[in-house]
Amino acid sequence: MVHCLVSLCAREVVRSHSSSPSWLVWVPRELYRPLLEAAFASGRPLAVGELAQWWPERTLRVGGPKTKGSFSPNRLCVQALLLAVVRGLSDQRCALQVLDLCGLHGDEGTGDSMGGWSLTVAACTMVVQAKAGVKRTQKKDGDRERKRISALEREMDLKRERAQKNGTTKPNSDDASNRGVTGFSGFTSEQDLTKGVRRRMEMERKKGTTETGLDSKVDKKEDNCDVLAHVRADLFVNARSWERVRVALTTSGPLKLQCRYLRVEEISVSSIRTLLSLLPRIGLLGVDIRYTSLGVAGLAELLPLLSSFPSLNSLRLHYCNLDFRRDQFEQEDTLRDLSQGLACLQELRRLSLTALRLPGQLRVLLSSLPQPLEILELPYLSLSPSDLAYLSCSHHASALQQLDLSENRLEDSTLPSIRRLLSQASSSLQHLSLSGCGLTDSLLGLLLPSFGCCRALKSLALALNPLSMAGLLDLVQMAVRLPNLRQLLYPNPLEDYQPGLPDLPSSAQLLDWPLDESTDINMTSSQLNRVLLDSGRTDLLLTCDLLNYDKDLVV
Repeated sequence: MVHCLVSLCAREVVRSHSSSPSWLVWVPRELYRPLLEAAFASGRPLAVGELAQWWPERTLRVGGPKTKGSFSPNRLCVQALLLAVVRGLSDQRCALQVLDLCGLHGDEGTGDSMGGWSLTVAACTMVVQAKAGVKRTQKKDGDRERKRISALEREMDLKRERAQKNGTTKPNSDDASNRGVTGFSGFTSEQDLTKGVRRRMEMERKKGTTETGLDSKVDKKEDNCDVLAHVRADLFVNARSWERVRVALTTSGPLKLQCRYLRVEEISVSSIRTLLSLLPRIGLLGVDIRYTSLGVAGLAELLPLLSSFPSLNSLRLHYCNLDFRRDQFEQEDTLRDLSQGLACLQELRRLSLTALRLPGQLRVLLSSLPQPLEILELPYLSLSPSDLAYLSCSHHASALQQLDLSENRLEDSTLPSIRRLLSQASSSLQHLSLSGCGLTDSLLGLLLPSFGCCRALKSLALALNPLSMAGLLDLVQMAVRLPNLRQLLYPNPLEDYQPGLPDLPSSAQLLDWPLDESTDINMTSSQLNRVLLDSGRTDLLLTCDLLNYDKDLVV
């Protein structure tokens, strides 16, 4: 109740504030967080900027895991936040030392939200601008110091001219002791005056060097600038953002860029290698490489670099043109290199391999991993019966929390391995996807008892399988008996498709074949939801919407 009241009041404050920083003088530091959340939720970039510029805590975390009902960040609010952080570097009231943007980005190109690529470019631009701002400040300080020294020199010139004109000058204890330009006799020669001015200018320059860093030696060492704050973010790098990211990572300024998850798309192996060499070793948790022609040799080249990141626990390779064939020359040596490279990833817990054509090679890759995997995603891999047999008996089976075997054809010969695998993972498995695996009513009937043993299961995806309405009813009746299941992605029954569909259609045919408009599609949903109502399971979501299904929204 108290939290809801604070949130409500915070929304009213950011909605009606006068767009002036003076209003923050009266705000206690413990209210900055709810005010910032309200400003983001209400789309108030001015309030976001003012709060960030005067942030009273060492850490500002604005990202987070995606949850049901969460909103995508407003682009203007994110930009205002980044600009305010740069301004706050010169504001003594700002205590910020860590800006955490991890998880902040939304989907690219949706409304006014800022996607992963845009946020990466904006964060890198902020890092570069922060250094440029320091240089501008130093230049202003230097100009001010040079003007002060010039004024001092002109003043001394005037005094020298007056002394020469009068021939004498009155002794002045202050001048003698502080400026060192008069002698005991009270007379000052032109040479002595010149030396005094030069000595004073040298002293002022040295003092300016200490205070403002304007000496030429500092110019040579400008890359050793003190870091005032660290910026943590998930970086999305492709050919368009590569140069911007490289410059930001090599820039030494008041902001230091760190990476939690790195996602790269369509860049060369050499560029990926350069990028990995620039990233800080501490803090990188995952690498996601997509649509890149890595090749077997390229992956073997990158794995030793990945092993230098001690916290790396996730590796995802999607459509990277890996093709393992026994007839290729030196194939066994390459597989051995890959196995040794994976063995060096001591903290790896998530491995995702999509469409890499690895039939019969799963044992070679997974057996070398020192720790059991918790998340294993192997869609479109054309897994052989020997692969599934190894997986069901491997040291990974009992530790799996997420398993994705989508688009790997399952047959009668592979069912014993699948049942054994589900039995081994029954106490830990929370998310299972067998979409597009060719499961018919008979095959599903043999697997239902194994599904029922997975009591920890939270989401189950079985889209694009050729099931009839009777098979779907059996599936839902099993699902309602799983106490933790919250989402079930089911396929459209064969009765809902237009005539002409093959007896055993593939997943591609089920995806492209039109549904019969004369059939009441809502009738299927009504029959399945009736099973839910009869069982009292109002907390279980049944859906056939493959495009909008997201297991990560399950709490």
